Amino acid sequence: MVSVYPHHGQCFLGPHELYFENLSKRKTQIMEKKENNRKLRVCVATCNRADYSKLAPIMFGIKMEPEFFELDVVVLGSHLIDDYGNTYRMIEQDDFDINTRLHTIVRGEDEAAMVESVGLALVKLPDVLNRLKPDIMIVHGDRFDALALATSAALMNIRILHIEGGEVSGTIDDSIRHAITKLAHYHVCCTRSAEQHLISMCEDHDRILLAGCPSYDKLLSAKNKDYMSIIRMWLGDDVKSKDYIVALQHPVTTDIKHSIKMFELTLDALISFNKRTLVLFPNIDAGSKEMVRVMRKKGIEHHPNFRAVKHVPFDQFIQLVAHAGCMIGNSSCGVREVGAFGTPVINLGTRQIGRETGENVLHVRDADTQDKILQALHLQFGKQYPCSKIYGDGNAVPRILKFLKSIDLQEPLQKKFCFPPVKDNISQDIDHILETLSALAVDLGGTNLRVAIVSMKGEIVKKYTQFNPKTYEERINLILQMCVEAAAEAVKLNCRILGVGISTGGRVNPREGIVLHSTKLIQEWNSVDLRTPLSDTLHLPVWVDNDGNCAALAERKFGQGKGLENFVTLITGTGIGGGIIHQHELIHGSSFCAAELGHIVVSLDGPDCSCGSHGCIEAYASGMALQREAKKLHDEDQLLVEGMSVPKDEAVGALHLIQAAKLGNAKAQSILRTAGTALGLGVVNILHTMNPSLVILSGVLASHYIHTVKDVIRQQALSSVQDVDVVVSDLVEPALLGAASMVLDYTTRRIY
Repeated sequence: MVSVYPHHGQCFLGPHELYFENLSKRKTQIMEKKENNRKLRVCVATCNRADYSKLAPIMFGIKMEPEFFELDVVVLGSHLIDDYGNTYRMIEQDDFDINTRLHTIVRGEDEAAMVESVGLALVKLPDVLNRLKPDIMIVHGDRFDALALATSAALMNIRILHIEGGEVSGTIDDSIRHAITKLAHYHVCCTRSAEQHLISMCEDHDRILLAGCPSYDKLLSAKNKDYMSIIRMWLGDDVKSKDYIVALQHPVTTDIKHSIKMFELTLDALISFNKRTLVLFPNIDAGSKEMVRVMRKKGIEHHPNFRAVKHVPFDQFIQLVAHAGCMIGNSSCGVREVGAFGTPVINLGTRQIGRETGENVLHVRDADTQDKILQALHLQFGKQYPCSKIYGDGNAVPRILKFLKSIDLQEPLQKKFCFPPVKDNISQDIDHILETLSALAVDLGGTNLRVAIVSMKGEIVKKYTQFNPKTYEERINLILQMCVEAAAEAVKLNCRILGVGISTGGRVNPREGIVLHSTKLIQEWNSVDLRTPLSDTLHLPVWVDNDGNCAALAERKFGQGKGLENFVTLITGTGIGGGIIHQHELIHGSSFCAAELGHIVVSLDGPDCSCGSHGCIEAYASGMALQREAKKLHDEDQLLVEGMSVPKDEAVGALHLIQAAKLGNAKAQSILRTAGTALGLGVVNILHTMNPSLVILSGVLASHYIHTVKDVIRQQALSSVQDVDVVVSDLVEPALLGAASMVLDYTTRRIY
């Protein structure tokens, strides 16, 4: 199985022979299944409201393909308890026939009751499984009920498909989850890290599907226009979007006493914060009874600012968290599903400490004072973060269904373990597609707007170019249109887009994704929030930076700056930009104005610059400056030489000046020497100021300036820096590659 939802690190493919052998095998299996019309009998067992939200999308998918599957639904656990909302009813409302209801919960809400509940389930399940005789049982997650299901199925030689294995949280759930993993025959995991954990646990690589979380199939298309009616129904008519809190906190079974105290502190902080709050009752784990007592002791069920409920239907819960000002607690929903909306989350305590999270999650691991929790509320409430797709891209269910169809029931049931040393991930996407981890890169220059799909190795898979519109509205619409089209095309090109990186002219606040102001080359481009519209449209994280900075990032990841601690990049194009890498990090400056190297003044009485000053490098050596000089020569009939012509409908530009110089035009040669000298003087200033180990000249004009720049350094620089190497970049598209590197570096290393 190839990793179909990679997140951390690169996708690896084993030997081609094995891949094509597996590919042929899977195709044969699917064809034989179709010919024999053999339906796969699937038993889906659900224990509580949380696991049903993950299992329901799979159940709907199975139900939609009756020619391939027969579905049996078994309901047990807290679904059947009134105190927890009798949530089996939502399964009936979804029009699923519940084959079996098993009352398996022994009340008491303590450690002993959990053990007794597992024992009761183990007593009752064999009769059910003997009657249903499923080909495969689907088990979700890490609950004690699920452990009973997996144990029963394994001992009765029923194949088990485990959803969400390989993840790490921070409680007894980890032990239960990994125990189920060892019992399960097939695994569907949500993130690249989870997949690697399963491999490290000696699970068979060929039986692991990296699909993403099934709930994301619904989450990423969840926001609708009718969310206000849902908010009013649960929180009151006077509540506005983004002006309320959703609280969901469960006991930590390995430290019940502390988790109850933490819940008490949370409620005190929420009372002090004085915002309307929807509080959901905790799950059935040991300690939940004491938590409910804390709620009642503080009068939460009757407090005017609180709405305390046992259960909210998942479709409505999605809307409530999507439009909340903040979510607080220790539910896995907060660190997983809520990231799809960019809603700020406060994760309390250790229950989810090992989870991968998006930047929307603020951890309060030692939630031991009311003040800490209150401060977290002040920091997070009302913020909006980029949408995160760490746990899914909205296509998990189709992958899982195809995975189920590929299961060969004739294969031996006995599990095989891949003991260390762990080999490379040899797997095959059920679509027989090898997806390439990629970024969507946008380069917004003074003339052109370009969008490219860039692979992890820096290969430009496909590039799209349009003229940069003159107005803000046209420009932002074109960026969105081109990115949407490129993202759709990426699917056909087998590329998985991890995020969007934007390289743009002007001064940029990369923390907020805002273009603060731009030069005259890009009109109507001041105080522009690029992150929000792109993130909302594509459901992807977005990074924005200045084009000169992006050129430096490209050199650091893909070019001649790779591995260097300190270097400077000068990019020569329509304007002159630059980027500074110091101690391996990009320098932005206190007001995001560092590395405006094109505006180093090299002459007090030089030509006017677009920045409003005089004598800047850009006024001499940019494409605009050379175009200005070329027009002057052309107007004076001193540009064209023998072997050269300019069509009437073609504007005179820098390239004509360069061509004339190559053909022996002395005046054109003099202008280029002056431009190169100005650039060289700027480089000398950089050498004296930064003392980098390398200067990289990038852009279309770099090769025409390199020799003059080196001459100026020999003549003007201090002897201690004359040995610093100055080279021409060998990157063809530095701005696009730099924009891509922001995505590729960030999304493949972020683990909390």
